[in-house]
Amino acid sequence: MRLVLQRTSNAEVWIDGRQHARTKAGLLVLFGTKSGDDSSSCRFLAEKAVNLRIFEDEAGKMNLSALDVNAEVMVVSQFTLYADCHKGRRPSYSEAMEPAQAEPLYLEFIQRLRESGLQVASGVFGAKMDVRLCNSGPVTIILEHGV
Repeated sequence: MRLVLQRTSNAEVWIDGRQHARTKAGLLVLFGTKSGDDSSSCRFLAEKAVNLRIFEDEAGKMNLSALDVNAEVMVVSQFTLYADCHKGRRPSYSEAMEPAQAEPLYLEFIQRLRESGLQVASGVFGAKMDVRLCNSGPVTIILEHGV
């Protein structure tokens, strides 16, 4: 399982020209699964994401977690996180988990984040979305489990 975390001032998901979800300051989490991922990856990465110290304290040092600052979180599914670009010019997505298996893990990950007490919004699994964000810092972190 692979996450791309972006610290944001705000984030929005638009579907078919309409705003679907919006968050204030916090995190945008791009969520990708590969064959073999399971609930243990959801548990590990949800805990890691909310506790990772990537928010600034009063001295300007990244010492605070999403929990510490009561961040809002936007989660968007993105199978393209498992693009393999080693051969040719068209990425292969053969490592990405099939949608029927990936969607339950996506929903479980969102639920685990909500259990932390943070406000969590999300895109729609499998939908074509426009994601708009203001990356704060900029801070972008890649997390993986089950590599």
